[in-house]
Amino acid sequence: MIILVGLFSKTPEDITFKKNIEQFKKFKKLVKRKKYPEALKLGLDYLEKVPYNHDALFTIGGIYYLKNKHRTAISFFDRALETGDSDVEVLLLKAYSHQKLQENSIAIDCCEKIQDLDPKNKSVFNLISELNS
Repeated sequence: MIILVGLFSKTPEDITFKKNIEQFKKFKKLVKRKKYPEALKLGLDYLEKVPYNHDALFTIGGIYYLKNKHRTAISFFDRALETGDSDVEVLLLKAYSHQKLQENSIAIDCCEKIQDLDPKNKSVFNLISELNS
């Protein structure tokens, strides 16, 4: 009788996948605790392994937004939108970032996309009125 040992053992991809999930959970915990420098370092490291995780891209963009690094934040928001074009929260933070950089026409474009997706969004109405004044 032949016994196949290790045939159904975990592959290296499974181990890497599990480590990535654990790293992402640790990243989210750091963000929740508002430990942004540590979260940013861990999140950027995570994105090197999993470059198109929508939540990680959005969260890192949000951290850069809070640090007033709006241009960098926009680059992460753009990458997040590549993975899911219809995320109202990402579009809204991107619009606010463009507003901070005084790029009102681009901010208005983002607002128009938000209105198409969520016509009753109150935040976008407030932002548009600010941009038009």
